[in-house]
Parts: sequence; C-alpha cells; structure tokens
Amino acid sequence: MRYFSPGAAADRIRTGGGAGAGPAPPAWDPIVLEYCLIATTVGPIGLAWSEAGLLRLQLPMEDGATTRERLLRRLKEPVEGHPPAWLEPAVARLQAYFNGTRVDFSEVPIDFGKASEFFQKVYGETRKLGWGEIATYGELAGRLESPGAAQAVGQAMGRNPVPIIVPCHRVLASGNKIGGFSAPGGIRSKLYLLDLEGVRLSASNPAQQSFAF
Repeated sequence: MRYFSPGAAADRIRTGGGAGAGPAPPAWDPIVLEYCLIATTVGPIGLAWSEAGLLRLQLPMEDGATTRERLLRRLKEPVEGHPPAWLEPAVARLQAYFNGTRVDFSEVPIDFGKASEFFQKVYGETRKLGWGEIATYGELAGRLESPGAAQAVGQAMGRNPVPIIVPCHRVLASGNKIGGFSAPGGIRSKLYLLDLEGVRLSASNPAQQSFAF
C-alpha cells in the first residue's frame, strides 16, 4: 500500500511558511480524476481530486485497503497519482491537524461536483467556522437566510464529501447537542475531532467507536 508524503510542503507548515493553499488549480476537466492515501496519526486518509479541486476525503477505516475501497466507491475510473502542487499544502495540513496543530483549510479548492446550489452554500458557510468554533444546524440555516432549513442543513452535513476540509464536525444539533456524523465511527469520531480542537461535549451513544482503526 503506497502512501504519499508531502515532503517540502510539510516543512512549509512546520516553519510557518507558505500561508496560501498553493497555486490555483487549472480549469475543470471532468475526465481527470486521481487519488492517493496519506498516512496520519489516526490512520490512512484517502483523497480524490479532479482538476477543479478536492473531490472526496475518506477518513480512516480499519486499514489502508478498506479506506481506499470506501474512497473509490461511485468514482468513475480513478487513477492513483501524486497530489498536484495546489493540493500538497492541504496534505501537510491534514497530517499536522491530527497531530493537534491548529491549521486552516479554508483556501483548499474543492470540486463539489453535482451538489445542489443550497448544499454548496451550506458548505461555504461551514468553512467559515474556524478551529474550535461551533454552530448549530439552525444557526447555519439562519446565516443563509433560510431559518426553516435546519433539517436540510443537517442533510448537507451528512452528505459532506470532504470532512475536515468542510468541518461538519463543528456543526451541532439544537442546544449544542452532538447531533450526527456520517464518517466512520459516528459521533465518537465527531467528539474526538472536537476534543482535538478543545471543544468538550459528551456522547449520547457511547457504543460507537472513534474512526475504524
């Protein structure tokens, strides 16, 4: 199982250089679709991208093979490749994030594909939530001037193709209850990510595991 290492990009994160997300990706070409696995302290993470941006992020399953299998579901003819220059800083930041380093993913280009206009607005608003900052589904709906759309916001979170980059773990149910999390491990994984950022909540379903490693 091959894992991509960001090399110099990681050095830029550690030394504080390279503040931007790298060169902007070229114009969209739906034929180009590549993927790779990266090693992190919580297990293998899968990334898939088009020339428009990051298309999918798969949080760790029990091993690299399973993570890759889940990542590639419903993707058409993906090819294993090396992340382009514009994506390498995001790879380094993901590895730093799971080491507990405060990083910013707001400039990572994303290809939302066929996501609805409303879902894309939800994801855009969610990306404004910084490290350790939380909001409820209803609050996000209000910020989008759709106060009755809390349930639709929750649906968008459940279909988020790029968790962490679009930080759906920072979005909670009413009353700051934990809500759901569709990534491996369910709410335990959500609690783990929030705890990593200094947000302390309690699980309503302690039977679920964090990630799948």
